[in-house]
Amino acid sequence: MPLLDRALGIHQHALPLRNARISTLASNIANADTPGYKAKDVDFKKAIKAHMGQGAMTVTNNKHFRHPSVNNGSFPTYFEKALNPSPDGNTVEIGVQQAKFGRAAGRYEATLNFIEGRISGVRKALKGE
Repeated sequence: MPLLDRALGIHQHALPLRNARISTLASNIANADTPGYKAKDVDFKKAIKAHMGQGAMTVTNNKHFRHPSVNNGSFPTYFEKALNPSPDGNTVEIGVQQAKFGRAAGRYEATLNFIEGRISGVRKALKGE
C-alpha cells in the first residue's frame, strides 16, 4: 500500500532486521558456555543497503526483485572477532554481547515507537481528526 509505504518509510523494513539482530545476539548470549561456538552478528548496514538497492545491484524499478537475502528473511551475518577468545574456541564475550543486546533492544523499541506513531497519525487522518 503506497500510503503506508510513504508514511512508514524505511522503518517498516528496519524492524525485521532489528528483530533478527536481537535474536542473533540472544543466541550468542545463550551459547556463551558452548565450546567452539562462534559469536555472530547481523550486518544491519549491509542489509539495509541491499534492501534499498545500494548493494551489488541497483534497483531501478519497484517491480524488480530485491536482494534475495532480504526477501527470504535471512540477513547478512558475520562472525565476530573476539578480543579474548576462550581456550575452548568460544568467541562469545558475554559483556560485549550484553551491551550490544541492550543497544539493539533500544533501537528496536525506538523503531517500533516510530511506526506506532506514524500508524496513529494515518489512522487520525483517515478518521478526519
